[in-house]
Amino acid sequence: MNDSSSPKLTLDETRHVAKLARLRLSEEELEACRHDLVAILDHVATLGSLDLEGVEPMAHPGDRTNRIDPDTPVESLTQDQVLAMAPATEGPFIAVPKVLGAEGDSA
Repeated sequence: MNDSSSPKLTLDETRHVAKLARLRLSEEELEACRHDLVAILDHVATLGSLDLEGVEPMAHPGDRTNRIDPDTPVESLTQDQVLAMAPATEGPFIAVPKVLGAEGDSA
C-alpha cells in the first residue's frame, strides 16, 4: 500500500487537517489518523489512475429505481388519539422544549 508512488502525509499536515475538521486529537490519535488518511489518499490515487474513457457517469453504482407504493388513503388518527400518545401537552397542543432563543426572546 505504501510504495514510492503513495501519497506522503506528514504529522504536521495531519494536525492541520484535524484542526480544519475541528478535531482535538492526541499524538497517538494523530498518528492513527495519518495512517488512515494515507490509505484514503492511496485509494483515491488508484481511482485516479483508472482508464474511464467511454464510461458514462452514474448517479448510483447500480441500476435502481425508486419503489413507489400506491397512494391509498387510510383513516388518520384523531387529535385526541395523538394527544393521548404525547409525552406532554399544553391544551390542544403537544408541548415541546424550547430550543431557540433565550427565555422570553422570540426566535
